[in-house]
Amino acid sequence: MRLSPAKLYQGLNLTVFSLVMVFLYIPILILIIFSFNDARIITGWQGFTTKYYVQLFNNPTIGEAFRNTMLIAGLSTLVSTTLGILTALALENKRFSGRKGLIGLIYIPLMIPDILMGVSLALLFNFTRVNTGMFTVLIAHITFCISYTVIVIQSRLEGFDYSLVEAAQDLGAKPSYIFWKIKFPLMMPGIIAAALLAFTLSIDDFIITFFTSGRGFDTLPIYVEGTIRRGTITTINSLSTLMIAFTLFLVIITKRIRKIIISAL
Repeated sequence: MRLSPAKLYQGLNLTVFSLVMVFLYIPILILIIFSFNDARIITGWQGFTTKYYVQLFNNPTIGEAFRNTMLIAGLSTLVSTTLGILTALALENKRFSGRKGLIGLIYIPLMIPDILMGVSLALLFNFTRVNTGMFTVLIAHITFCISYTVIVIQSRLEGFDYSLVEAAQDLGAKPSYIFWKIKFPLMMPGIIAAALLAFTLSIDDFIITFFTSGRGFDTLPIYVEGTIRRGTITTINSLSTLMIAFTLFLVIITKRIRKIIISAL
């Protein structure tokens, strides 16, 4: 039985897609499996154990790095999302004279390589004699996260149904009431998506954090890089597995919240 060109093309696409998924997820699966491997040097399977998870929770350095990561990610997400909302609302005005220039400034951090941005921020902090640490890392994370939050929220505003706003205005609703009761709830899915993206980017960032953190302030990516450089990767496999589980948990919670908001609307 001969296959039609359409089915042959569909089968080829499915095969390529399957190979890409295998290439992406097999290393993650291997990492999760070997996080339970009873071997200090991973050369093969030596038996099942959970002792490296116990060591992970008993390691105060990892605990401090985790707290630093969550603190920076939380604060940078809050600030960048708030600034993203305000900036997206400002760009909504087509008559704003500096609109094109502001859009260009927003897209610049997306086009600049991370290493160039990290070096430039490090030079700025050095020139202004600002001591590197938590504050400089927070400023750096807000700097590159705000571009993503503005773009995501702005895309939500582009598909906004202004007939609801016009109907509320015709009924005599005040601008503050229209914003908080109509516009803001409709923007909420975009705001949640922007916040989740900023939080993920902040947790994951290594290069910019490396150049702006200085000594004595480590985040999880900085700690992981230093530990792998020293050749100790057993607890890192366990840490990576927990981070994967935490990321999946955030995705599930975000989808649940988004469904609740959409159903409420």
